[in-house]
Amino acid sequence: MGYYGKPIVKKPVWKVPDVPGYLFLGGMAGASASMALGAQIAGHPELVRPARIAAAVGSLASVGALIHDLGRPERFLNMLRVFKVTSPLSVGSWILAPFSGLTAVTVATDLSGRFGRIGSLAGATSGVLGPAMCTYTSVLLADTAIPAWHQAYPQLPFVFAGSAMTSAAGVSLLATPSRPAVRLGLIGSGLELGFSAAMEHRVETYRSSKLLTAAKALTVAGAGLSLLRRSRVATVLAGASYLAAGVCTRFGVYHAGPASLG
Repeated sequence: MGYYGKPIVKKPVWKVPDVPGYLFLGGMAGASASMALGAQIAGHPELVRPARIAAAVGSLASVGALIHDLGRPERFLNMLRVFKVTSPLSVGSWILAPFSGLTAVTVATDLSGRFGRIGSLAGATSGVLGPAMCTYTSVLLADTAIPAWHQAYPQLPFVFAGSAMTSAAGVSLLATPSRPAVRLGLIGSGLELGFSAAMEHRVETYRSSKLLTAAKALTVAGAGLSLLRRSRVATVLAGASYLAAGVCTRFGVYHAGPASLG
């Protein structure tokens, strides 16, 4: 606390659920686009279309959530007037805008069966941008003066990356019990759980978060259920658990920020 009982750092004015939803949807979309590209290269066509649709829906919905938080659409367009490498907000805007456009083109060409080469090029480009979509929001949070977010800067990108991977795996498992989706979920689970533990050790605020505790339990449940590939019910439950875990992770990290101000 500062003078006269006033906090030194003001609480963020971002809206809920707009901003936490934007964090979740963007991460899921980024990992889904990369998974679609990987599935296409590795010869798993059953995964390509569901992942592309998830990437397009997630990215466009994240743009909608961000615009709703900003209040007016032109404010988002104003963020694209300049590109500033030293500003995570500027860089993030220039990742989100082309990524969402590319995923929309990819799905439109895929579903219509026309302009396949353009769609493939757009899908490949969005897949390359996918990792940045998964993690740039963690840099955006860590660049603020909010203690819980700023102090977790070494682990937060890895937590968000792992969460994005499990969320993308969750969408795919809802669509089809594919082995690559199972592997992606297991890798993402290990990444998220490992770095979440390190983050909680570094920043005490995260230890008391019920949402983050629920996220860890749901991630473990999703990983376990995904291994029961002979049971379609189990894979569907695994996908739902992964997605619920992703929501809890992003909302938990977001709410830990204002909580760390006291």
